[in-house]
Amino acid sequence: MAETTTPIATLLERAEDYGKSTLEFFTLTAIDKSADVVSSLVSRLAIFFTVALSLFCLSIGLALWLGKLLGGSYYGFFIVGGFYSLLAVLLHIFRHQWLKYPVSDSIIKQMLKPKGT
Repeated sequence: MAETTTPIATLLERAEDYGKSTLEFFTLTAIDKSADVVSSLVSRLAIFFTVALSLFCLSIGLALWLGKLLGGSYYGFFIVGGFYSLLAVLLHIFRHQWLKYPVSDSIIKQMLKPKGT
């Protein structure tokens, strides 16, 4: 027995297949972009923590050295602590210009860049 389908049934079946394929494509694209952003973020965080640990060690060394030069180790720690406090105030004042906008721009560029570039 031959199956007879109407053109409307065929059209609805193809539209359903197209909708499913489109949804799957957008889902896979979103997953790909999310994975790209997360992997980039993880690699940047690893670099950040390495630099932060190095800076921590250098700060202790500098504080001890300055303390030796000034006659008391606490003087060196006060100077280094004051420098970091000043840096924290500057970062707070310029946080949008120096941190928020560049980071959000980087994430947006990464989300919108074509695959393979």
